[in-house]
Amino acid sequence: MLLEKYLPIAIFALVTILFPVLAFYISRLFRPTKRTSLKHLTYECGEEPIGEAKIQFHFQYYMFAIIFVIFDIIIVFLMIWALAFSDLSVMAKTYMGVFLAILLVGVAYALKKEEVIWI
Repeated sequence: MLLEKYLPIAIFALVTILFPVLAFYISRLFRPTKRTSLKHLTYECGEEPIGEAKIQFHFQYYMFAIIFVIFDIIIVFLMIWALAFSDLSVMAKTYMGVFLAILLVGVAYALKKEEVIWI
C-alpha cells in the first residue's frame, strides 16, 4: 500500500534526475570535438572583438541600479499596503507610516547629495 502511494513520486524523481544527466552525456556524442583558435574567442554578434573588454564604469551607474532596486521593492510593499489598507490595524498603519517616513528621509538625502540628479 505504501509502495502504491509513493511509486509515482519515486518514478517522477528518478526521471527528473536522469533526464538532465542523460541529456548531458548524450550531447557529448553529437558535439564537434575539433579544437580551433576561433572557438576560444569572445563571440560579439558575429564580429571579431577589437581591443580590451575590460572598461571601468562610473560609480553613478551602480548607485542608479541600487536606487532603482530599492524603489522597486518599496513599490511592491506600497501596492500590498494599498490593497489591504482598509483591513489593517492601527499598529500596521503606524508601521507603514514609519516606513514611508524613512523612505522620504532617504529620498531627501539622495536629492541633497545629488546622486540622482545626473539621471
